[in-house]
Amino acid sequence: MKKIILIVIALFGLISIVVDQRTNLLIYLMTTEGLPDLLEPKDEGDEVRWFDDYYTIQKIDERTFAIGEPRYYQLNFNYLIIGDTRAVIFDAGTGQRDIRRVVESLTSLPITFIPSHLHYDHIGNEVIFEKTALVDLPHLRKRAIDNKLPLTRYEHLGEVEGYPLPEIKVSEWLAPNETIDLGGRLLMVLYTPGHTEDSISLFDKESGYLFSGDFLYPGELYGFLPNSNMGDYLQGAETIESLGEMSLRVFGAHRDDTIGMPELNLEHVIRLRDALIDIHSGKLKSNGIYPVSYKVDERVELLSEPKWLQDWDPIYPELNLKKN
Repeated sequence: MKKIILIVIALFGLISIVVDQRTNLLIYLMTTEGLPDLLEPKDEGDEVRWFDDYYTIQKIDERTFAIGEPRYYQLNFNYLIIGDTRAVIFDAGTGQRDIRRVVESLTSLPITFIPSHLHYDHIGNEVIFEKTALVDLPHLRKRAIDNKLPLTRYEHLGEVEGYPLPEIKVSEWLAPNETIDLGGRLLMVLYTPGHTEDSISLFDKESGYLFSGDFLYPGELYGFLPNSNMGDYLQGAETIESLGEMSLRVFGAHRDDTIGMPELNLEHVIRLRDALIDIHSGKLKSNGIYPVSYKVDERVELLSEPKWLQDWDPIYPELNLKKN
């Protein structure tokens, strides 16, 4: 009996170590030797043109463009949003290619770079923009010295592809729920955490466009990474759903195996919200071991930690538009 007790204690100790070190183990498993090989180019359809041998451009309207990276294995998409007096590039890929060349071919207006969040595959890394705007959150602002923010390992995750930790020079801090004026075009900054604690979306009410970053796109959503939080994910879904824009077009930062830009709509947001509620209550069951997978609908799955490791306490609940 004593031997069995000791074995059980040892197993619990091993489990505790694995749980405590799961982020390090995850990063180790994700790490590649250098930059990943590029995918072979393919026909992207009549609405898409190749800018060079790496980037594609798809026009959403005369002032809005999806800039794709279909040869990068994560199939990133970045968005150029143009006003009368200035423009925004929302996300910038890893920076293994310089997205500024594409942007400058489409507009001569001053450009502000806004990352949807701080993961390495969205911030451009060594690509330096003249102006960079960042969401103004307490845990970021208190670390910034002279408006320079050094990223942490778990915010950036760049070591998986060999990128060193960068420092972001912040030209403008964006308060959640504030409006950015591009001159004749307004963008609302929505705090949509879940994938990370610092994730935002940009909402163009007049056009009915939501640029959602990694919060929502067709395919597998990552809700199990460092700084991911299931309660945050629910808050983000409630915030978007509260906009009440039934004709909403949701443009994500990655795509599945379809061609062209990744686009969803408000129905997918509502299904994500409902799925999260059902996960929390135990009604929706998961598949797999780690990460576990929850089916949201035919186009979206949510990957998360197992139920007993999930965190349902939002970091900034006061920023939920639905609750305000």
